[in-house]
Amino acid sequence: MERKPYKLMNAEERAAQAEQEISRIKLPRGTEILGLVEQRVGASRMIVKCFDGKTRNCRIPGRLKRSLWVREGDIVIVEPWEYGGNEKGDIVYKYTPTQVNYLKNRGHLEKLSEMQEF
Repeated sequence: MERKPYKLMNAEERAAQAEQEISRIKLPRGTEILGLVEQRVGASRMIVKCFDGKTRNCRIPGRLKRSLWVREGDIVIVEPWEYGGNEKGDIVYKYTPTQVNYLKNRGHLEKLSEMQEF
């Protein structure tokens, strides 16, 4: 089945496509952690408040530099470095707003509300 361009879809088809995309959400595995981008520092580096309570200086790896556009307030997956993992890490994935709503409804972002209280 060939997929239509997004512009040519009606509302029902767009909703079905969004639901299909949500069903394949990437979740953190192994040492990966969810985080909230607090500040952009420059040179593809950001200060990220991770859900394990630590603040890390994270970078976007070279292979993702052109394809991953991250702004303040985005929810991302951080992979801490093997050495210096408490202070530094790599940003591996950025969630779209639809995926963030899905994660909130599923309870994966419970710590996000605690972090935003301050």
